[in-house]
Amino acid sequence: MRGKTVAILESRFGEQLADLVSKRGGHPLRAPALAEVPDVDTPFVANLVAELNSDPAKIAIFQTGVGTHALFRATDSLGLTGNLLALLAQMVVVARGPKPTAALRSRGVRINLSAQEPYTTNEVLKALETVRVAGERVIVQRYGMTNAELEKALTARGARIVEIATYRWSLPDDTRPLLELIASLEQGRVDAVTFTSAAQVRNLFSIARQQGRADSLKAGLNRTLVASIGPVCSNALKQFGVAVGIEPHPPKLGPLVSALDQALSR
Repeated sequence: MRGKTVAILESRFGEQLADLVSKRGGHPLRAPALAEVPDVDTPFVANLVAELNSDPAKIAIFQTGVGTHALFRATDSLGLTGNLLALLAQMVVVARGPKPTAALRSRGVRINLSAQEPYTTNEVLKALETVRVAGERVIVQRYGMTNAELEKALTARGARIVEIATYRWSLPDDTRPLLELIASLEQGRVDAVTFTSAAQVRNLFSIARQQGRADSLKAGLNRTLVASIGPVCSNALKQFGVAVGIEPHPPKLGPLVSALDQALSR
């Protein structure tokens, strides 16, 4: 990366991503744009498990690894994990990608359907194309926000959606690094920006709007090489008028950094 400055908005794996950039000769600029706030409603989980014994669900969709682990920690604390596992054994279990797959396997859960790369909602819906959902309850492990696209598509097919909240996305407590990043983009002091979730895009523009600098942010990003982890993130950037320069295949950190390295080293 030849001494280029690369902004990193990732929070959970931000240090790992910064290390990858540094090892390739780049200068990482950390500006975490996302905080994951635990949001498990334990009484709701207890009531849901009880309800499922009398009104079973046909399908359970797990969208994230962290959310799947959070759900099982809640049932562990309630002494209901055995009950939940027995219920899941009677359902069509759908995993959105490798992380929920690993989380489910760690609990011995059989996975019936898996979304293919790049693990977006579209692939989840494709996996469910031949499964009858009309009139059926469908459990959806929510990620940081409601997956409106998934809910709308399944509801249109007659499904009865039941969401399980496990965590929610929020702005980090300290937003100064984001404000500094916006200023650096305005001044042309950043060579590339990496986005690893759509929520990071929305939070960055939310901060910019509060400062009356959304247009300036868009202009700054469009003067900079923008790297997006995958289609969902890229769509969010496009909605804000930002051109995406890099989208790796598969949508993982390693390929993202490799593609960025190639582009910045030309």
